[in-house]
Amino acid sequence: MSTPPKPIDLAALRQEIDRIDETMHQLLMERGDIIDRLIEVKKSQESGSAFRPMREAQMMRRLAERHKGILPLDTVESIWRVIIATFTYVQQNFAAHADFSAGDAQMRDSARFHFGFTVPLVPHMGAAGVVAAVSESRGDLGLVPVISSVSAGAWWTALEFDAAPKIIARLPFVERHDHPAALPVFVISRVADDARATEVEVWSVRVSGWSAKAAQTLTTLAEFLAVPDRAFDGAALLVTLPSGGSTIHEVAQHLGKAGATVRSMALVGSHATRYTVAADKA
Repeated sequence: MSTPPKPIDLAALRQEIDRIDETMHQLLMERGDIIDRLIEVKKSQESGSAFRPMREAQMMRRLAERHKGILPLDTVESIWRVIIATFTYVQQNFAAHADFSAGDAQMRDSARFHFGFTVPLVPHMGAAGVVAAVSESRGDLGLVPVISSVSAGAWWTALEFDAAPKIIARLPFVERHDHPAALPVFVISRVADDARATEVEVWSVRVSGWSAKAAQTLTTLAEFLAVPDRAFDGAALLVTLPSGGSTIHEVAQHLGKAGATVRSMALVGSHATRYTVAADKA
């Protein structure tokens, strides 16, 4: 006769869970000790913003690529986003200014999912207020829905100046069809040049002779927002150009062939290419 399997020892399993929980806590405290040393190093060797958009993107890519098992990726992503945001806050206190005009619930979900509750959240009713608050701060973040209301105007033109903050990220970074904080959001702040993520460029473009034909032409080249500009039957555009696609000069040429003239263009930010989760991981 075969020997019956030994019963599962629930007490032993719970002890294992307790051991893992304590180890995770110890590792978080160890990470805090390293950040404390990093702060001291930065005081003497490095200045500027604590935000490192490209490093964050690399960390999140590695996380999504290695993840497996029954724990939902949503949970893991949110935990790591809060860890990153909180330790950045510890290095250099900042607030997150958010445009709530598109809906309180969606923006609040996005802000809390990506930045947790330690980072202060400051609501605004409009993108212009967010940009103004970030511009006047030393290192705050601004959160603006990618699909902003046309009534908000071309808020991105305030980012054209050299001293102005810039678009540094687009959230959610880990993209999937059922993301719990799915509202597409631009993140605006000041970041050191060597810390920027530059895989996707974002341009402010002003054109005259804007028309349905010009809009259709641009649709084939890039993702964009368009706000009417009364001058010269024009429009103010926010154009997003992924690396390896059309350049801004090629965009200008195609718009010209469609009857629209580019009057000005300015780089107003850049961000990392979003990571799309494979169907078997979603």
